Amino acid sequence: MTLKKGHIVELTIESTAFKGKGVAKHNGKAVFVAGTAPGDVVEARIIKKKKKFLEAKVQKILDPSPLRRQPTCSHANVCGGCTWQHLPYAEQLKIKEQHVRDHMERIAHINPDVVQTIIGCDKELYYRNKMEYSFANRRWLTEEEIRSDEYVDDTGFSAGLHAPGRFDKILNLNECHLQDWVSFEILDFVRTYCIQNNIPAFDTFSNEGFMRHLVIRNSHHTDDLMVNLVTYQDDEHRIKQMADALLENFSRITTIVNNVNDQPNPTAIGRYEHVLHGPGYIVDHIGSHSFKIHANAFFQTNTPQAEKLYQVARDFAELKQGSHLFDLYCGVGTLSLFMADQAAKVTGIEVVDVAIENAKFNAKENNINNTEFVLGDMKDTFNEEFMKSYGIPDCIITDPPRSGMHPDVVAQLSTLDVPRIVYVSCNPSTMARDLKILKESFEIERVQPVDMFPQTYHIEAVARLNKK
Repeated sequence: MTLKKGHIVELTIESTAFKGKGVAKHNGKAVFVAGTAPGDVVEARIIKKKKKFLEAKVQKILDPSPLRRQPTCSHANVCGGCTWQHLPYAEQLKIKEQHVRDHMERIAHINPDVVQTIIGCDKELYYRNKMEYSFANRRWLTEEEIRSDEYVDDTGFSAGLHAPGRFDKILNLNECHLQDWVSFEILDFVRTYCIQNNIPAFDTFSNEGFMRHLVIRNSHHTDDLMVNLVTYQDDEHRIKQMADALLENFSRITTIVNNVNDQPNPTAIGRYEHVLHGPGYIVDHIGSHSFKIHANAFFQTNTPQAEKLYQVARDFAELKQGSHLFDLYCGVGTLSLFMADQAAKVTGIEVVDVAIENAKFNAKENNINNTEFVLGDMKDTFNEEFMKSYGIPDCIITDPPRSGMHPDVVAQLSTLDVPRIVYVSCNPSTMARDLKILKESFEIERVQPVDMFPQTYHIEAVARLNKK
């Protein structure tokens, strides 16, 4: 039978693809099914038909896989925050390591044996140091409500995470196990407070309302806890009353800020910010270095795993006394500072001006004097003129965004007579694409996967490249 959109079919899940979807075969064609485990036999409805593959949605699990477990969270099957709570963590690690191996072999065309045993996370849950919740006046319906023959009202104040693929509807959370439990308690308190005090959620269609986001940041190495109330309007009296209520009920809170985003864009970054309580930032550490983290600053989301990731990069770099290190896509300088005590000089490059300011500030706060940070778009800045101005490095660390490096940057790296490159990636598939080109000039010696985000398909990896 030729499957079409809407058809119901029985499928046996054989494996797991990148991005966490199960893979079944029907007449030789791959069918991707979210929320499944290898070994599941499911009844699924075809929701997308492409030339080379199909996508389906589980209607019923006919015979569960021996690997399948009961998720900790009641929202696990519908929330976009976790994709693999139904799999044991040991199995998640096996799948992630295999995905990195597959990328190296299939995309980079290198021996997958260069991939080392994955470094797992000590905590499967409650590992995040930041959660960004959203508010809406429309909630995401449950499967039972969607299938109901009766009218179901989806309006009302909702607080939680965006339903997968929807910007306008929020999964109204009853629990969340990704951050310290106080995070959900604060979310629940703010939701109840808004309902009791008739404070409306922001409406993305009419551009009306008040509450937009709640961002909670906690420090791993200190007791700091930040609450960031993101609102559409600047209402000093209303937001102060909410902050006072929070402080009365949560003694752990060390700072509260109010970001005001009065623009149509959905970001949690305000056009301006008010500090309502405390210093307006929290302090955390990576290695021996401390960082002041403001509401809108970037910081690695899993602090202990970031330390493991950076240690791998440090070990791979093998910097010698007097070495000059380049840190491409340096961000706020966390990796630059982590490496600085092993180098005579570290030069970081970053396109975001605020990140460069934060990097310089962080270096000064940690009394590190051998770093310099250069503002510029990598593809335009990282060229021969840059080398003439800043010198030829002994080692390069590159930590690009998920899209990988620009082709011009890869080409420039290929021509450099630098002994070693350490490639840190949050997307092994784009890293593999870049390594395919770099392997002509460099030997890909080792690739080390590091799991930063348990319960999700995301995986970081560090590659060590030696000049041929």
